[in-house]
Amino acid sequence: MTATMRAAQVQQAGGPFVVTDMAIPEPQPGQIRVKVQACGICGGDAIPRNALFGTKLPRVPGHEIAGVVDAIGEGVEVWQVGQRVGVGWSGGVDFTCEYCRRGDFTNCVSRTIVGTSYDGGYAEYMVAPQDAVARIPEGLTFEEAAPLMCGGITAFNALRHSHAGPGDLVAVQGVGGVGHLAIQFADKMGFRTVAINRGRDKEELARQLGADEYIDSTEGDAGEALKALGGASAVLATVSGAELQTDLIKGLRPNGQLIVLEGGDPIQVTGHELADGRLSLSGWYSGVAQDSEDTLNFAVLKGVRPIIETYPLEQAEEAWQHQPKANLRIVLQTQPQS
Repeated sequence: MTATMRAAQVQQAGGPFVVTDMAIPEPQPGQIRVKVQACGICGGDAIPRNALFGTKLPRVPGHEIAGVVDAIGEGVEVWQVGQRVGVGWSGGVDFTCEYCRRGDFTNCVSRTIVGTSYDGGYAEYMVAPQDAVARIPEGLTFEEAAPLMCGGITAFNALRHSHAGPGDLVAVQGVGGVGHLAIQFADKMGFRTVAINRGRDKEELARQLGADEYIDSTEGDAGEALKALGGASAVLATVSGAELQTDLIKGLRPNGQLIVLEGGDPIQVTGHELADGRLSLSGWYSGVAQDSEDTLNFAVLKGVRPIIETYPLEQAEEAWQHQPKANLRIVLQTQPQS
């Protein structure tokens, strides 16, 4: 008799998450099976929910996975049953394309996305290629580790690859799911950290997380306010907001950098603005499993933690609907709680 598990599926594009029974997957050669303990809900889960990026339905979403190695497939030598592991956005690479051969695995032409290309972590078990798996250090609970597997790695990786150095002014636009982690990482990396958000509701929180300064973008020109503080070596834009991001360009100091994580609207900037100050406008895209390990280890070393709300797997749809009003990050607890 086939063993089964509980999972939340997308069964039709735009439809609700449906909790159902599925067969527990078996790891194929080169794969490991994870007994999922926690899985973060991320805005990127809208991709499988709406059958975007070629997602084939039904699909189990979820790419902020934390759990324990439960079984290993043939040829797996790195991982052992019982290890604490995470699986993030990056779902594996081909190792043979031009970018992989240059060591640029994030830009693999055949890259896969966990929970979109194959079933993810809104389930009691999931399987993943061994190269997509990261070690979770002691010192992090599964619930704390899960949001770091996407929101955390994106913020940490973008900041550590920025042009800014210790003591430089770095601004974080948005005090939300990614932004509240970016503020902590920026502070712990030794930057003079400025939080930028609409209204004053999150000012106290931003300062508690490590922000040295706070700018309310509704009170005037945020770029001018940033310039008045001396100008930013880097601005990390964690939420979509092209109009504000355009304004923030004037808040960069010479050689400054605006790093954008998402957004569907065009950012307006002239060639003169970029050339006159030798400014740069760039994007950042997540990272691979080793980047996740670096993020988790840094979080333990410096005490960075996500602010979370938890829901049981059975309430996946309710948790998704609550996400816009959530206290920053929502995590599904996928195993029955004692």
